[in-house]
Amino acid sequence: MRNWLRIPLVCLCVLLLFPATRAVAANKDIIALQAQVQQLQEMLLSMQQANDERYATLHQLMQQTSDNVGKMASQVDALQKAAQTEQGAQGNSLQQLSGQMQSMNDSLDELRARLDKISQSLTNIQQQQQSLAAGQSGLSGAAAGAPGASAAPGQPAAPQAPPLDQLYQSAVSDYNSAKYNLASQEFGDVIKFYPQSDQAGNAQFYLGEIDYRSGNYKGAIDNYTQVLSNYPGSAKAPTAQLRKGESELSLGQKEAGIRDLRALIVRHPQTPEAMQARSKLNGMGVRIYAKPTAGRM
Repeated sequence: MRNWLRIPLVCLCVLLLFPATRAVAANKDIIALQAQVQQLQEMLLSMQQANDERYATLHQLMQQTSDNVGKMASQVDALQKAAQTEQGAQGNSLQQLSGQMQSMNDSLDELRARLDKISQSLTNIQQQQQSLAAGQSGLSGAAAGAPGASAAPGQPAAPQAPPLDQLYQSAVSDYNSAKYNLASQEFGDVIKFYPQSDQAGNAQFYLGEIDYRSGNYKGAIDNYTQVLSNYPGSAKAPTAQLRKGESELSLGQKEAGIRDLRALIVRHPQTPEAMQARSKLNGMGVRIYAKPTAGRM
């Protein structure tokens, strides 16, 4: 009888203990899940921090790159402005140098004319002395060699040309004094009476300079062309070539002006005028030397 009573009691105990076991197992699962959730949250937080750091680094790099690009752009702009300023200064310096050299050449021409006059005077004195020593009458030796010295009987004497040195010196002096009308006449007489002299080439050049300074570029081109054609060995040839090109550009004759400036560089490459021509072409964005035509060797 007692045994039968124990069996229900054991069963009851087992039934009472079973829910508690299940509760313990459920608590363990919850704790495990909570631990996993915590780990996932920590991983997400770590990834977010890493992404934030990467973003900050990339943003900083982008900002630095942008700053560097801005600095480089500023430097390039500064270099371009400096190059333009230097080119302009170089052009002005070359133009000023060319003007100074031209002024010096004018002064030299005037001095040479004076020296020629003194030399001619000495020659005349020597001739007079020789004539007197030989017992010749008059001073025929003083006028020896002058054009138109004698005239046929019964005919008026032909007008004599002034001495070359005196005529040229007077023309240069009037030119330097800006008496251009008078200087033009005198330079014209030099060419008329002494076309084969060295002063004739200079006189032709100064006629071009007078037209150039007065803005008569067409007349200047004609005179400079005559210098280059009739007196190619003249010391004024490089300046005449430069002035001709500048006159053509002033008249809008761009192709002709570029052609003459290039010709100056080829013919007289070491002269200040050639340097000025290079600066002029560079400022216009034109090649110094013409591009070879297709088909030519």
